[in-house]
Order: sequence, then C-alpha cells, then structure tokens
Amino acid sequence: MNVFEDRAFFHEGMRDWQDRFDGRRTAEAIEKNRKHYAFWEDEIAFIEAAPFFFIASTFEDYVDCNIKSGDPGFVKIVGPNILEYPEYDGNSMYRTVGNIAKNPNVGLLFVAFDGKSRRIRVNGKAEVLTDREALDRHYGAKMVLRIECEIYPNCPRYTPNLADREPSPHVPREGEGTPPPPEWKTRDYIRQILPEGDPHASLVNKDPDAE
Repeated sequence: MNVFEDRAFFHEGMRDWQDRFDGRRTAEAIEKNRKHYAFWEDEIAFIEAAPFFFIASTFEDYVDCNIKSGDPGFVKIVGPNILEYPEYDGNSMYRTVGNIAKNPNVGLLFVAFDGKSRRIRVNGKAEVLTDREALDRHYGAKMVLRIECEIYPNCPRYTPNLADREPSPHVPREGEGTPPPPEWKTRDYIRQILPEGDPHASLVNKDPDAE
C-alpha cells in the first residue's frame, strides 16, 4: 500500500479556506480525477527530461526550499511511484538532507517555464541512501534521495513563457478585463461545479446553441 493512501488529501486548514470560498466541490473533483500513485507515461518523460526541479523540506521551525539541477536524466523513475535523484558535492550545509533525516515529508515541483507544459506536483516521503548500489546508479552522487510519491499534476496557468519572454495571459491585469479561462475549468467534471462567483463559470457553461 502507498504510504499516502490512508492520509486525507486535505487537512482542516485547507478545508476552512475551501468552504470560505465555496471551493470544496472543485477541490474534491480535482483530487478524484488528478491525484494518483503511479506516474503516467507523459510524466515519466517530463521528469526524466527535466534539468531541474524544486524541493521543499521541513523540520520543526526549519523550512527550506531548494532547486536541484543536473543533466536531463539525473532524476530517475525507479518504481511506479518512486523516483531518485543524486545529491552532488555542495556547500556542506546539508539543509535538505538534514531536514529529511528528521522529517521525511517533502514537496517537489517539476515545471517548465514555457507557458504550456503542466506542472507536476509531488508530495513525498524521502530517505537518504549512501550504499554503493544506490551511488552507482547516479554518477557523481555523494548520496541519493529516494522518494515515494503522491502525484497531482496541474495546469501552468500563471507560469510565464521565459523562452519567448512572454507573460502568462491568465494573470489579472488592470484595464484588460477577465483573463481567459484555463483549460481545466472546461472539463466536464469541473465546469458545472465551479465556486460561486467564479469569473469563468458563465463562459465555460455557455450554451453554444444560444448564439
């Protein structure tokens, strides 16, 4: 059994804000349709081609967010929901692995700043490996981080296209009216349960025969 399957996807603090803004239905639909415990084929391709990702770790009041980089392929999918990456020679602070040694819970974000590729978000349970077999799988590794994952991709709605130096068209800007809806709001399991007051609800539920 996956280590996350017995844990609720949302805690009380998240639920409070969902209820305050009428978002519980939408949140639960996203959980039901997008959360999974085995990487999809396109996610494997995306991750194994990634030259970097972000990782957050915590222990008590110590919070750290870091970027991990390498040549594409430095992150390896080694099981249905297991990934590994190498820790190379660094600055000797060991903030990420130090936190993980005390608290295995981590958050990962894989993102391409192209304005179109969806982000892959991961809740993980991490362990630090230093055995020879693990090190041999990752050239140049000082240690290896192995992470069991709960996966939920989401859209790149506000992500800028840095390659073409183009901002996201979805960011609200004064004088430009309502930005276009993201694709996910048009899906059948979402569009009719959007929160009350959602700026795109009338547009994505528009009757095409009424025109």
